[in-house]
Amino acid sequence: MLTELAIRDFAIVDHLELELAGGMTAITGETGAGKSILLGALGLCLGERGDAGSVRHGRDRADLSARFDIAALPEARAWLEARELPVDDCLLRRVVSANGRSKAWINGQPATVADLKGLGERLIEIHGQHAHQALLREETHLRLLDDFAGHREAVGEMAETFRAWQAARRRLKRLAEDGDELVARRQLVRYQVEELDQLALAEGELKTLEEEQEELAHAEERLREAQFAAECCDGDEDGAMTRLTQAINHLSALPGSDRGSLAEALSMLGEARIQAEEAARELHHFAVGTELDPERLAWVEQRLGEVHRLARKHHVMPEELTELHRRLQGELARLEGGDEDLEALEVEVDALRERWRGQARQVGEARHQAATHFGKAVQEQLAFLAMDKARFEAEVQERDTPAAEGMEGVRFLISANPGQPARPLAKVASGGELSRISLAIQVVAARHSTIPSLVFDEVDVGVSGATAEIVGQLLRRLGEQGQVMTVTHLPQVAAQAHRHLHIEKHAEQETTLTRMALLDEAGRVGELARMLGGVNLSERTLAHAREMLDASQRPHH
Repeated sequence: MLTELAIRDFAIVDHLELELAGGMTAITGETGAGKSILLGALGLCLGERGDAGSVRHGRDRADLSARFDIAALPEARAWLEARELPVDDCLLRRVVSANGRSKAWINGQPATVADLKGLGERLIEIHGQHAHQALLREETHLRLLDDFAGHREAVGEMAETFRAWQAARRRLKRLAEDGDELVARRQLVRYQVEELDQLALAEGELKTLEEEQEELAHAEERLREAQFAAECCDGDEDGAMTRLTQAINHLSALPGSDRGSLAEALSMLGEARIQAEEAARELHHFAVGTELDPERLAWVEQRLGEVHRLARKHHVMPEELTELHRRLQGELARLEGGDEDLEALEVEVDALRERWRGQARQVGEARHQAATHFGKAVQEQLAFLAMDKARFEAEVQERDTPAAEGMEGVRFLISANPGQPARPLAKVASGGELSRISLAIQVVAARHSTIPSLVFDEVDVGVSGATAEIVGQLLRRLGEQGQVMTVTHLPQVAAQAHRHLHIEKHAEQETTLTRMALLDEAGRVGELARMLGGVNLSERTLAHAREMLDASQRPHH
């Protein structure tokens, strides 16, 4: 429910902070005092159009905010959660600049006017001659009837089934439309998989093949060079070992004194001969162990050629072929299961359609039954509200096409005078009649309403005396089930309220301002007396007002 309303520099209000509570709150004041300002400010917070004329003269902007307690409003909480906004609080703020531009926020986050409207419809309903006349929208009629029938949960389940059915139908349609393309794709992928199956390239095999090809391709060259090097080491006449031996022998034949000065060179030549001998032994060992396999080399080079050919064909690197193979195998499995998926989806669509039809049939029967009771109940309330000649109907109409809401639409019809056909509310009801019709409907539906905050703007237009007192009693009864605020000119209505707000206009330093105050018991008596007898209050008028207030607080049956 609405707990706070703050207004700054709006119309003729400089600053106003209002705390509100449950129950019925009456809003009164002299004509022109600014009672409509309160509803105008609230309407802007709920997404109504704003303009530069809303800003108080001489100010740059009007700043308005409304705070709601949504602990018992699951639809509002779900709306906030869906937009990742906090749900512990609900603060709607609107700023209208003197240039006519406006900005909006929800819980401190920038929002659009459409957002304010969308959330506002889940928070409060304003009924009257000005704005938020949700009663004129036929989708509201359907919701009210479903609330009255008490089957909103069944309606929600039916809507979920409908959405699932439509989603399955769309998937089935896409599969059917893409059938030829899927067949062509399946044939291509199957061919590609078979080609890669034949290649059967193992993980890591490419690196092994490349290393083996390198080894085999250069084996003959390495053997030839190794044999040549070995011949250079131990050849009969020109080999290194022969020549080194000859050098050692010549130096060793020198006289001792000469040999001593060449001892280091002689030692180095001896070591060189040993190294040459070892090298020759290693080279012979390498040559003996090297096998030439031209057939294996040809096979390896052919396989590498096939790998590179398929890599070029699929526009991937050779080392990516095994991953491509796995991916194409997975796609082929999905594509080959497409026929089965299509059949399963057709079964699912049929099952969801039949489930929705069954749910829609049950909801439709309940709606037809509820419409009769709802119409009679509203008509009984209208009789109490000085519209005893009116005839009210909740007409259930069959839809041509299935919808999430079922196969029915509902519209409220009214015949205000005998002999006239019942017509839609928007085409018949005047402002005052619409307020009273709305009041009658809300009294009937309040027990099941999902929106506990209601605002009525001048529901007492055209009524007086005992009827006015009944209007007040109905509003009080609604207030006991939630929150009701009503702008009224009738003391019979205001006396029934749990709380009473008084608005007055006064001049201050050549400026007209509006003030609002919550009245205590003495203040209420004075205001009721003013409404009864005008400016000059007599003791008799005050006594009458006190008697009205005392009587209103006693239980009504």
